[in-house]
Amino acid sequence: MPQYWLMKSEPDEYGWDDLVAEGEGIWDGVKNAQASNNMKAMQKGDQVFFYHSRQGLDVVGIMEVSEEASPDVTTDPDRWVVVKVKPVRKLARSVPLKAMKQNPELKDLAIIRQTRLSVAPVTEQEWQAILEMAGE
Repeated sequence: MPQYWLMKSEPDEYGWDDLVAEGEGIWDGVKNAQASNNMKAMQKGDQVFFYHSRQGLDVVGIMEVSEEASPDVTTDPDRWVVVKVKPVRKLARSVPLKAMKQNPELKDLAIIRQTRLSVAPVTEQEWQAILEMAGE
């Protein structure tokens, strides 16, 4: 049974369209212990919301973990990891952070409670609530 996650990226550095153009991306450069531990817990096939941070502030698409954690050679490979992800689909409509904050079903969503966390778990109930908000 897949787990659910949310991963943030600044769209001007690496956005949804960049991932789609590549077909498979390496999620690297994460230098936060909690976020890195979340990446280490990811399994191939897990579903992930792609969230545009700073610009947009919204969930825009769904990715799938295509390769589990391996050392991040762009930083300290003994400490940090990368995962590979593939785009699954763009959401019917993006889900803004402001709207998620107003949804009582999402009051415990990690990106609301820990705004700086770039890789966070999402419960199945939260996943479904966000999909409903996206019109899916």
